[in-house]
Amino acid sequence: MATREITLEGFAEVVEQNDIVLLDFWAAWCGPCRMFAPVFEKASEQHADIVFGKIDTEDQRELAAAFHISSIPTLMVFREGVVVFSQPGALGAQQLDQLITGVRGLDMDAVHADVAAHQQQRAEQTQKEAVR
Repeated sequence: MATREITLEGFAEVVEQNDIVLLDFWAAWCGPCRMFAPVFEKASEQHADIVFGKIDTEDQRELAAAFHISSIPTLMVFREGVVVFSQPGALGAQQLDQLITGVRGLDMDAVHADVAAHQQQRAEQTQKEAVR
């Protein structure tokens, strides 16, 4: 599968309906973004079961702001709707393949349990602060 453009309007659907989603936040004027683009495109052709999305930060400012993107390129990976990786900077082909292997190997039951525990902690903290 080739890369596809992701916009604010279709973002939630893509993340919710696909097991693994890799997102490349980029801009046309960004040299490192242009260098990373062929690596990202080639990986998309080698991993047809993964969605490889490109988010143009100039066109999708609201989406970039929602994820606090301050450097590009930034690569973000979702697995089962959870952000499991986010890092600015271009990766080489080998690094990207290692990342994909790592994401595939995640114990998502443990990840979801960690997320639930973190959300519970935040809810308890919010309650404590509201009582004060």
